[in-house]
This record gives sequence, C-alpha cells and structure tokens, in this order.
Amino acid sequence: MRLQKKNRYYSGPKSDHFDGTLFFNPDGMNPPGLAEVVKWQLAHKRTPWPKEVACRYAPHTPDALVTGNGMRVTMIGHASLLIQASGLNILTDPVFTERVSPFDSVGPKRVCPPGVLFEDLPKIDVVLITHNHYDHLSHTCLKRLQADHAPRIITPLGNDTVIRRKVPDADVTVLDWGGQAPLPGGANVFAEPCHHWSARGVTDRRMALWAAFVLETPAGRIYHIGDTSFHEGRNYRAAAEKYGGFRLANLPIGAYEPRFFMKNEHQDPVEAVKGFELCNAAYAAGHHFGTFQLTDEGHDDPVKLLKAALSDAGIDEERFRPLEPGEAFDVPALD
Repeated sequence: MRLQKKNRYYSGPKSDHFDGTLFFNPDGMNPPGLAEVVKWQLAHKRTPWPKEVACRYAPHTPDALVTGNGMRVTMIGHASLLIQASGLNILTDPVFTERVSPFDSVGPKRVCPPGVLFEDLPKIDVVLITHNHYDHLSHTCLKRLQADHAPRIITPLGNDTVIRRKVPDADVTVLDWGGQAPLPGGANVFAEPCHHWSARGVTDRRMALWAAFVLETPAGRIYHIGDTSFHEGRNYRAAAEKYGGFRLANLPIGAYEPRFFMKNEHQDPVEAVKGFELCNAAYAAGHHFGTFQLTDEGHDDPVKLLKAALSDAGIDEERFRPLEPGEAFDVPALD
C-alpha cells in the first residue's frame, strides 16, 4: 500500500490548480522527471561562461523615491529587480548571495556583482517572492531585509511556511492566483497564473504555489513574471483580457536551453517577445539572464536572440530592454 504524500507547506481546499496535496499547471506540464534530467546531463553541450563579467552600470545607487507619474525599474541581477513607482520601493525575488544553492560553496556562482549593493538600497516597502527556487528565494537576503527594512513580503500559497522557517518574524501576506493585497498610496498587487513549478529539494516539488504579479499603481500597471514557460501564450492572453494592458512588463528571457528539457518551465527570448505582444505591454524589461549560469546557452545568447526576435517582429529595441546589473530604466509615460 502506497502512503499518500503530505504537503509540508500548505493545506487547503482543492482548486483548478491544487489537487489537495500538490499544485499543478492547469492543462499544462509538471516539472521534468529523472529520465529527462539524465538525458540532459548525458547529451547536453553547455556553452562555457566567463568567470567574471564587467558590469558597466554597477554599482548603482538608486534614488530614495520615484513619485508622480514616474516609473523606474533597476536591475540588481538575475530576477532581482528594484521597482519604483508612486512612492513605493518594491524588490522582486531578492538574491544578493554569491551562489544560488542550498550550499555556500557549490552551485551556480554569480559572474557579476549585484547591480545595487545591499547597503545602497532605498527603504524597501514590499518584497515580491514569485516562488521558492533558490535563485528566487534567498533566506540569507530575507533575513537581512527583515533586520534593516522590515518590509512586507507578498508571495503565493505555501511559501510563507518556507520563509518563516528561517525568518519567523517576517510580515508575510500569502495570495492564491486571483488574490489581491492593498499597498500604500492607492496601489494594489494581484497574484496571477504562470506556468512553472516549485521546490527547495527533491521531496517537496509543487508543495508551494508559483505566481506572476500585477502591480496597479497610480503611475500605471506593471506585469511581473519571475519564471514561466510560454504555455501557448495562455496566461499572457488572460492577463491582457483581465487588465487591458500594461505600462511595463518584466519578463524572463534566460535559462532556456536545451528546449526539450526547459520548454515547460522557462520561455526563450522569442517566446518572451510573443508574450510581450500578447499581454499588450507598452514596454518590457528583460531579466533572468547573464548573472548565474543555470542552463546550456551562452552568456550573451539571450540578448542576441531577443534582439533578433524584436527585429523579426518589427518592434523597436527600446521597447524591450534586456537590463544589465545596475542599469535603470525610466519607463516612458503612456499617452
């Protein structure tokens, strides 16, 4: 008799993306299994990355606030972005460590220092954690943020348990897909579907939810995705239908090769451009590339492929900016 696996992070009613034990992608795919991992490791051809990369914009010291109709996004590295709008300072998936791994001495290593030093951060109001993979949820960073900023952390179901195990006094708000949380100054944040998965180890896959976020601010809407596969563009179309469009979309463009292994968890730059069009965003910031080598593509490949995809689609490169660490993008106002 096989024992039913118990979810160690979350318990709640079944839904269209929770079977009572594990979360899943509706009409989508689960993460790769052992056979796919073995196939990748035996057959993959990893393009070597440089051990260090010069960052022309780093270190950058952000302004304390961006107010009025201003909207600025600054790249810290990988999926860690500082979003500033309507007097709010929002960090996404903050990681300042040298490695993204459960271990300090092994695992993918940073090739460029953080674009903003931790001590140069402005007062952080809100932290958005999209899911619990190590390149998106760093207990080390959350502990420092709690000590120095005591921000409000907003994250999908189950990740509060993961966070509070190491940061017990954190102010955590948990959202299901479709959930909403008010922010100061008349802003709101919504959790929305994306096609991905979660895990901190080999025995807790899909026990916590993953999500994209929509920020509604007086300066405009922002669509932020930490990780996602393209999934036939379904979630992009749904976001456009629900919200109408966005002043800015923060979209992942890296960690996509080989496609047979990564296509169900990470979109590639060509798909990111399609998603940009489908969600009806005026501008986009590309992230999730160039900091940690997680997959097989070369260091510069995501940017090259993005530029080619934009050209093929007839989209001006200034509308979709692949941000380097320390680079700040002042998003033009909509007419």
